Formats: sequence, C-alpha cells, structure tokens
Amino acid sequence: MRSIVIILLGALSYGLLSTFVKLAYRSGFSTNDVVGSQMIFGIAMMSLLLVVVGRIKNVPVMKGVSVKSLIALLPTGITVGATSILYYSALQYIPASIAIVLLFQFTWMGVLIEAVVERKRPGKEKMAALVLVLAGTVMAGGLVDGGWKQFTLLGVILGLLSAFSYALFITLSGKAALQVAPLTRSTIIVFISAVMIMFVYPPEFFYNGALGEGLLLWGFLLALFGAVIPPICFAIGVPKSGGGLASILSAAELPVAVIMSGIVLHERVTLLQWIGVVVILIGVALPELLIRQKRARNLPLAGGPAKGRRFSL
Repeated sequence: MRSIVIILLGALSYGLLSTFVKLAYRSGFSTNDVVGSQMIFGIAMMSLLLVVVGRIKNVPVMKGVSVKSLIALLPTGITVGATSILYYSALQYIPASIAIVLLFQFTWMGVLIEAVVERKRPGKEKMAALVLVLAGTVMAGGLVDGGWKQFTLLGVILGLLSAFSYALFITLSGKAALQVAPLTRSTIIVFISAVMIMFVYPPEFFYNGALGEGLLLWGFLLALFGAVIPPICFAIGVPKSGGGLASILSAAELPVAVIMSGIVLHERVTLLQWIGVVVILIGVALPELLIRQKRARNLPLAGGPAKGRRFSL
C-alpha cells in the first residue's frame, strides 16, 4: 500500500506541471526561461539530494558509474530533454487539457516501438487498449463537439512529438545502466537533459533579470514537481509494486492535469472530454488488469497443484 501511495504522489506531481507552465507563460516568460530554469534547478536539487543521501547512508554516490554507463544513459537523458522542450512548446499553442491528452499518446506509440524493436506483434489485450486510448483521445480532445477549433497544427505536432519522445524514454529507461543506484541514475539523466537543453536554449535567464521578476518561483516549482519528486517516488515505489501496476497508477497524471486546467486556468472541459479521459485511463489499465486476471486464474489452490479449479477475480 505504501508503494502505491508513493507512485501516486509522483504521478500527481507530474500532473501539476502543465498548469505551472501555462501560468509561467501568462507571467511573460518564454519556453527558453521555463524549460531551462526547470532543468538547472532540477540538477542542483537532485545533486544536493544525492550528496545528502550518500552521507546519511555512508555509501559512495557514484558507485557503479563508469564511462560505459554514462554513454548508455545518454539517449535516455536526451529523450527527457526533448520531451520537456516539445511538451512545453506545445503548451504555447494549445490548451493544457489538450496537450496532456496528446502526451498520453505515448501509450500506443510505446506499444508500436516495442513491436518494432522486439519484432513481435502486440497481443489482443494491447490492441484492445490501443482502440480504447484512440477512442478516448477523440472524445477528450474535443474532436466530436467542435473542440478542434482550439487546435493549431503546430501545437498538435509538438504534442505528438513529445508523446513519441516520452515513449522512447520509457523504452530506454528500463534497459540502461541498471547496475547504477536509481537516485544516481536519475541525477545523471537530469544532468544530461539539462546540458542538452542549454545547447538548444542558452540559459539567458541567469543574466537577463528574469529570475528576479518571478522565474525563480516557477523554476523551483517545475524542478521540484517535475525533476525531483517523481523520479524519487518512482525509484522507491516501482521496484516494490512492479512496472505494470506503476503504469496504471502513473496514469493519474492525466485527470490531475485536466482538473487543474479547468479549475486554475479556467479552460473549458466538457462532459464528453471527461468521458474521454476515463476511456483513456481504462485503456491504459486494461492490459495489466487482464494479465493479472490471467495470472490469478492460473494460480494453484493452497495445499497442492490445481486440479481443474482456478482462482478468478
């Protein structure tokens, strides 16, 4: 139960980001300011946390880190930086409630990437989930009730590209440098993404006065809820709960982002869009729920092997 709460905390933190970004834009800050400050503050906070944890546990913080592991984590860090740039750029052109729906297309994109990499066709459970996610997207995106009028082509393209980048991140993160401690690995990934972002968006906010005009607050909040809390929560909770359940729980990010966009940003969210959100959540959860049901049916009864009787949910 504790691991579930921890993962939910990480997902809820992610759900706040789009609202913070929109508010930062309304305060007059650019994508350069927002993305750059998040990553700079993020790497500073993660590094400090890494040193503190290392001293408390009296262990070397860079244990297991080598040139080979750094190279292995390079693509993962790049995808994190790319996702931030693309998603935050999309928020300049489309409502936050639509941007988060587009980001959640990483679900079916991830399935396709997995199928291509492993040269294996998706199972029936995943195909059913994809149909639900796409149907929910049509409703949640407002395509049925004229919500498409809020779209700009550039915003949609950026949103879908952020979803693809995020799908790549998920695919890569579960395979790279697993011998490195989770907190250390997360810090390295954030550092790589910060360096990448500085090449794309030079940190002009250090000397243009933006920090004193309010960017300090938004940079801190975005770093805390985007680069610090979620990685720590997932590093603690996922090993105990399992990746499948973690995927379901992390989908809590979607309704949180939509709720925040309606309450704080006063964006119009219709009943049909809410139904679409629910359908997407069902699509995200369906494969894992079916797998768990199948496993439960195949478990033998206590006291000996199963003889024709099986558990059911």
